Amino acid sequence: MSIAAKQIRHPYITADKKIRSGEPIISGTGIRVLDVAIRYEIMGMSPEDIIMAFPHLNLSQIHDALSYYYEHKNEMDKAWKAAIKDVDVLKKIHPSILEKKIGRVKDIRR
Repeated sequence: MSIAAKQIRHPYITADKKIRSGEPIISGTGIRVLDVAIRYEIMGMSPEDIIMAFPHLNLSQIHDALSYYYEHKNEMDKAWKAAIKDVDVLKKIHPSILEKKIGRVKDIRR
């Protein structure tokens, strides 16, 4: 008698509506998959560099987060870009007090 084993594709990733509004996170942490992907894709950090930023993570968790991101890249990028647009609208309505004092801060998204 054979029992079909359920394969877990991303053992370090969870999504729970009660945590980070259901965004995928690294299990047991509040660190979003997107937090890891942004550091890797946009900031050019290596997985080892990302561990320096999140010292309580390990390479398996980082690689699983990146794997999850690439499998869901289109929808995650779309949601991230929509969030950036929302923030840009809010910035126009409520300008930064800090930027009024020190001047415009460099935007790493462009």
